[in-house]
Amino acid sequence: MRKKVFLFCLFLSLMYVQQVLSWGQKGHRIIAQIAYDNLNKQTQKQVDDILGKHGMVYIANWADEIKSDTIFPNSHDWHYQDIEGDMSEKDVLAMLKKYPQEGGNLFKAMDSLTNVLKSNKNDTVALKFLVHLYGDRFCPMHMGYLSDAGGNKVSCKWMGQSTNLHAIWDTKLIESQGYSYTEYAEFLQNKFAHIKKDIQRQSKEDLLKQSYLITRKIYAYQSQWDGNTYHYIYYFVDDMEKQLYKAGIVLSEFLNQIYL
Repeated sequence: MRKKVFLFCLFLSLMYVQQVLSWGQKGHRIIAQIAYDNLNKQTQKQVDDILGKHGMVYIANWADEIKSDTIFPNSHDWHYQDIEGDMSEKDVLAMLKKYPQEGGNLFKAMDSLTNVLKSNKNDTVALKFLVHLYGDRFCPMHMGYLSDAGGNKVSCKWMGQSTNLHAIWDTKLIESQGYSYTEYAEFLQNKFAHIKKDIQRQSKEDLLKQSYLITRKIYAYQSQWDGNTYHYIYYFVDDMEKQLYKAGIVLSEFLNQIYL
C-alpha cells in the first residue's frame, strides 16, 4: 500500500514539474548560448570567472532544478506573470512597475535580482536566476491567462498524444525542429542577424508588448484549432524562434551593461 501511495505521489510530482518548466531544458540552453555568443570579451571573461567556462549555458536550467529544494521556497512563482484575459496593452505594460497581487512574480523578481547583481556583480545566485528568468520573460505562455494557469489547464493533442497548451510552447514546438541546442542557437543567429540591432534598440516595454501580442495570437488560434499539429508548427514556429532569439540578445545586452 505504501509503495502504491509513493508511486502515485511521484507521478503527480513529475506531472507538476513538467507543467511549470519554461522553454524546457533545450530552450533555455539555446537562449543562454545565443547570449554567450553575443557577450563582449570583457563580459564573457567575467561571467566565465563566476560560472565557469561556458557556465551560463550549463546553468541555464538551474533555476528550474532548484525548485526541488527548499533553499528558495518562494522562487516557484518568479518564473511567470499570468495576466487576465481582458487586459489591454496599457494594463500589461503597467505591470512592469506596479506588480500585481496574483499571477506570479516574474517582473518583480527580475527587478529585485537585477538590483542585487548591480550591487554585487559576483553574486552567483542572482546571476543564475537572471540567466534563466530572461528566457522565461520571452516565453509567451509565461504570460498566459490567469484563469487557465498560463495554458496548463488547456488540454490539447500533439501528434495524437495528450498534452496542454503550456507544454506545447515550453518544449514541443522546439523539439519539433529536431536540432540540438547548439545547432538551433547557430541557426537562429543566422536567421535573425538582420534584426539584431533593432532588438537592441527596443525598450523593455516594446519587447513586452510583442510577447503580449503573441500570447493573444496563441489564444485566438486555440479557439478554432482543429488539432492539426503540422499546421500549428507552420503557423507558430517563426514566432517561437524569434522569441528565443530576442531572449538571447536581450540577455547579452543586459550582461554587457552589468559587466562594463
